[in-house]
Amino acid sequence: MANIRRALISVSDKTGLPAFAQALARANVEIISTGGTAKALRESGLAVKDVSDLTGFPEMMEGRVKTLHPKVHGGLLYIRGNAEHERAAQTHGIESIDLVVVNLYPFEKTVAKPGVDLHEAIENIDIGGPSMLRSAAKNHDSVTVVVDPADYEQVAEQIAGQGGTTLELRRRLAAKVFARTASYDAAIAAHLQREFSPNQESLPAALTLSSGLVQPLRYGENPHQIAGLYGSFKQYFEQLHGKELSYNNILDLTAAASLMGEFKGAPPTLAILKHTNPCGVGQAPILKEAWDKAFSTDRQAPFGGIIAVNVPLDADCARAISEIFSEVIVAPDYSPEALAILQKKKHLRLVKVARDPDSASPWSIRSVGSDSYLLQQADRQNIRPEELKIVTRRQPTDAELHSMLFGWKVVKHVKSNAIVYASVDRTIGIGAGQMSRVDSSRIAVWKAGEAKLSIQGCAVCSDAFFPFADGLIAAFEAGATAAIQPGGSVRDAEVIAAADQRGMTMAFTGIRHFRH
Repeated sequence: MANIRRALISVSDKTGLPAFAQALARANVEIISTGGTAKALRESGLAVKDVSDLTGFPEMMEGRVKTLHPKVHGGLLYIRGNAEHERAAQTHGIESIDLVVVNLYPFEKTVAKPGVDLHEAIENIDIGGPSMLRSAAKNHDSVTVVVDPADYEQVAEQIAGQGGTTLELRRRLAAKVFARTASYDAAIAAHLQREFSPNQESLPAALTLSSGLVQPLRYGENPHQIAGLYGSFKQYFEQLHGKELSYNNILDLTAAASLMGEFKGAPPTLAILKHTNPCGVGQAPILKEAWDKAFSTDRQAPFGGIIAVNVPLDADCARAISEIFSEVIVAPDYSPEALAILQKKKHLRLVKVARDPDSASPWSIRSVGSDSYLLQQADRQNIRPEELKIVTRRQPTDAELHSMLFGWKVVKHVKSNAIVYASVDRTIGIGAGQMSRVDSSRIAVWKAGEAKLSIQGCAVCSDAFFPFADGLIAAFEAGATAAIQPGGSVRDAEVIAAADQRGMTMAFTGIRHFRH
C-alpha cells in the first residue's frame, strides 16, 4: 500500500474533477495544481497550492513552462526507501508527490476540426503533461498516476478506505499511461507527417500504431478467434439499433461505406454486399427503385448481407428492405418513419455514417505476420469521362459511356480478379475473386442468367487488363457491346483488334484496381 499525502493535478478535461478532488481533500491530501485547473478547483471551494509555490518559479512562456522542474520530477521519481535518493531529496528540498492526475491537451480533437491551422495544432502538443505522466508511471511502486477520468472512482475509494492505493491498481494505471502517451505521440507524428508532406507521396520513416481498445468483440472471423475493436471507429460510425456489431459486420460495413463514397453527390444509389463484395448496385431517382435494381442483380446473396445507401433512407425503401433478412444497414441518415419500420427487427444493426470515413487517413494498413505491416496509399483514384482513352475505332454512345463509368466505380470494390457487367444505372452481373479473369466473367454471366437479366448492350468492366483476347470475346458473346479496363498488357493490340472485329467500343483508364 502506497499512502497518498500530496497530489499534483493538471487536466484539460475536467470531467468528474470536482468530486474527485473533494474526495482527496476529505482524505487530507494536499493538492498542488496549475493554471486553469487550480482556478476550477478553487471555484469548487478547495484549497490548492500553486505549482509555482512548489518550484519557486512562475509559470512562464504562455504556460509552456510550469511543471518542467526538479522539484516536480524529483518528487515523482525518487525511490522511496533508497538512502541516496532520500538524501538528495532532503538536500534539495524536494517533497514527495504521491499522486499525479493529468490528462493531455486535446491534440486529437484539435486536428480533427475542419480547417485547423498548423499553429493551433502545435500549441496543442502537450509537453509537461506527458513528462509528468511518464515520471509517475515509471515510479509506480510508490506513485499513483491517473490519466483517465474513468479511474477516479476506484482511486478515490481506495484512498478513502485505506489512505492509499494497491500495487495492483498502480501497475494497471501505469500501463494505461504508457499506452496513452504512445497513442498521443503517434497522433502527433501522423498529423505532422501529413502536414509536412501535403502531396502524400512520402512514406513515413516509421509506422507507429497505437489505438485504444474501443470494445471487445464476441469473436473474430470465426468463433474460436478472440477479437477486439480499436481506434476511432465510433467517431465515423454510430450504431442506432440492433445487436452488437461483430468482427465480420465491421469489415463488411466499412467496405460498404467505402463503396458508397464513389457515389457522393450522385442520384440515390443503393448497394448490397456480402463478405465485402458488392452483389448488386442500383441507382434511380427514388431510393426504392434503386433497391429493386440492386436486389434483382442477385436475389440469393442479399440474405444476411449489408445494405448501404448514399442518401438518407426513407420509409418506402425501408419497407422493401425489411422483407428480407439483413445483417447491417449503413446510411448517412434515416427518416423517423424508416427507423420505426426497421427497429421492429430486433437484431438488425442500423448504422449511421457520422463522418466521412475516407477522410480518416490517406493510408491503408494491413498486417502480414506477427509484427510486420504493409502500408500503401488508399485507392481513391477516380476517373473522369475526359480522362478515358477510347482505343477502338467505334466511339461509345452516351449510354455505353455512362455504363462503363458506373461499372468502373463498382468493379474497384470487387475482389480480384473482378468482372462487372453494368448498364447506365445498375449492375447486371458480378464475378469476384477468381484465379482466372475468364472464370470471373463466366460467373458474372451465370449470375445475370440466374437473375433473368440481359447483358445485351451493357458494358463489361475489368479491374485489371485483359491478358488475352479470350476474356473480351467471352464478354462480347454474352452480349456486351462496350468494355472498360486499365490497359497495359503486352497483348493490348490483340484485345483491341478483337474488339474492333466485333464492333465493340473499349476505353482504357490507365488505372488498375486490384483488391486482394
